[in-house]
Amino acid sequence: MQQIVNQPDSQLLLLLVTMRMPFGKYKNTILCDLPVFYLEWFQRKGFPDGKLGILLQTMYEIKLNGLEGLLKPLKK
Repeated sequence: MQQIVNQPDSQLLLLLVTMRMPFGKYKNTILCDLPVFYLEWFQRKGFPDGKLGILLQTMYEIKLNGLEGLLKPLKK
């Protein structure tokens, strides 16, 4: 968990547009494409531990604040 926190923000953003959800209803969905209500559910129930939890929390904050435009240049 400590490693992801120390990575530059650009690396974190790149992971949001490349990493896929490893489990659940949205398994294999790229993290930045997860619906807001799913991220809100994690916010209420608790984000997973580790790198995935940090990424989901970050994606939640990005969507909550209408900052998805930050990710558009990184998407392929």
